[in-house]
Amino acid sequence: MVDGLKGFPDAIGAAFPETTVQGCIVHLLRHSLDFVSWKDRRLVAAELKEIYRAVDSAAAEAALTAFEAGPWGRKYAAIGPSWRRAWTEVVPFYAFPAEVRRILYTTNAIEALNAKLRSAVRSRGHFPTDDAALKLLYLVLNRAEKEWTMPPREWAMAKAQFAVLFGQRFTRAMA
Repeated sequence: MVDGLKGFPDAIGAAFPETTVQGCIVHLLRHSLDFVSWKDRRLVAAELKEIYRAVDSAAAEAALTAFEAGPWGRKYAAIGPSWRRAWTEVVPFYAFPAEVRRILYTTNAIEALNAKLRSAVRSRGHFPTDDAALKLLYLVLNRAEKEWTMPPREWAMAKAQFAVLFGQRFTRAMA
């Protein structure tokens, strides 16, 4: 799951060649709404919902084309091309059933963990060695893991879908 940072998908692919990179739908939606006036945001967001809630990638692409041809797509012409540029990172999302997609379309959990790491590093200032910084990050991650008591309710369904889709890769990772 990536949030639109340049080079991130390439870096992940280089480190983990079998990885499927999924773009963050929430970030893409927020970026789209940056082009929209405040009074139109709710209506445009409802139209964009047709794209990311489509049953498959073909239906999503048809919904995107319809959005671009519709009144909101014509009024806010920058939205359609921004979705098309990110399309290769949006498409993997449609391989999963609708029940699982909710757990996939946002990077909020990743961002929350990243915020904890940044906060810990920022509050300490500087470090005498790289090892000192790594030890602090290890302790923050260890504490954060203990706070994760309840998985999202969609996680059981997602695990089953991942096991089917990724087979032994997934079962090895879960072991």
